[in-house]
Amino acid sequence: QVQLVESGGGLVQPGGSLRLSCAASGSLFRINRMGWYRQVPGKERELVADITIDITTSGSGNYADSVKGRFTISRDNIQNTVYLQMNSLRPEDTAVYYCNALVMPLPISGLTNYWGQGTQVTVSS
Repeated sequence: QVQLVESGGGLVQPGGSLRLSCAASGSLFRINRMGWYRQVPGKERELVADITIDITTSGSGNYADSVKGRFTISRDNIQNTVYLQMNSLRPEDTAVYYCNALVMPLPISGLTNYWGQGTQVTVSS
């Protein structure tokens, strides 16, 4: 099985910063992509940012329009870890943030999505 362990959520004032981290481990052959989604009550889970896990590429992230210029996703392929640096946080960023990984598991089969347990981010004064 594959496990995703998240950390870094919490309470922050508007304009503040947080850094989320997610480490993947377990029975996997390769991670193709890791990213972050968020969800608030009554709305669907939405993509925040993701990044390919490929040492042959520059690894630029993809971002939701609502976070462009404020959030930065980065990767550490040695640690199988992805980070989300969140700056200039706004109350509307409040949500449960979920780590996601697109993984080729062991034994080798089709690419499979795995999810972390979620971490709460609250932006409030």
